[in-house]
Amino acid sequence: MLILNKDECRVLGTLIEKAQTTPAQYPLTLNSLQTGCNQKNNRDPVTSLTEERVFDAIDSLRAKGLVREAMLSGSRVSKFRHVTREVLSVSTEELVLLAELWLRGPQTLGELRGNATRMHPLESVDAVKTLLDGLKTRPEPYVKEISPRPGERATRYAQLFCPELHPLDATASHTQVQRAPTHDEIPVHDLDERIARLENELAELKTCVAKLTAALGG
Repeated sequence: MLILNKDECRVLGTLIEKAQTTPAQYPLTLNSLQTGCNQKNNRDPVTSLTEERVFDAIDSLRAKGLVREAMLSGSRVSKFRHVTREVLSVSTEELVLLAELWLRGPQTLGELRGNATRMHPLESVDAVKTLLDGLKTRPEPYVKEISPRPGERATRYAQLFCPELHPLDATASHTQVQRAPTHDEIPVHDLDERIARLENELAELKTCVAKLTAALGG
């Protein structure tokens, strides 16, 4: 069974997400990957990985055959791409479910369908269950069912590549609403990172809208 650590899960999940949602900006540079790992939306928990930690995770994922450096003509900066689909022998639908579990932790069928659809269309909750059942019953299972959150009834699913990645008894969420800092509270050196993150989020939204429009026959 392939074993991943927490940083590897965040890096790999981010590469998969960006490949699906912002293909024009993929493969990713080290800086873009760091920004994607540490973004505040679609992440639980929110992290503050340093460039060194992200690079170490890339290095170890390359050793495991999951990430490769992309040699692009005319590019002076190293870029990285994942080959998770091939290594794990999964479909795109299965791939985005795994990425979602790496990025946000255990979720119900409904949550997984709603959250992972931003990366790739998932027809229904029943379709998601069929996909997860397939991942769960492999000779070396990739996911497992776990108990509902306290006070809830819906079964959740968790990934098995890094068992300590998220607490399995987490209460329903996940992300607390926090007051946004004012302009005066934002350090000048953080502005470039915030702008890059906003540009990535805007590109993701445009891609999601285009996919929904195509799915609806618009």
